[in-house]
Amino acid sequence: MLTCDALNFFGTKTKLAKAAGVELQSLYKWGELVPEARAHRLEEASGGALHYDKDIYDQHRKAKRLAKQTSTQGV
Repeated sequence: MLTCDALNFFGTKTKLAKAAGVELQSLYKWGELVPEARAHRLEEASGGALHYDKDIYDQHRKAKRLAKQTSTQGV
């Protein structure tokens, strides 16, 4: 679930934080993706309009691992 999609759905960072069950300051630590632990909660809070897709998170983790391996091999 993309953070920008969640923000667009809820309208404000304050409403998004409340729906995710986090403090407003926590949103500033989020990257491009909503943290996986919060994505399911937001899917429920949006009535299914937002969708948690496990595959997106798996692909993101895989890409991070590959990037890390590539950077350590170049040293």
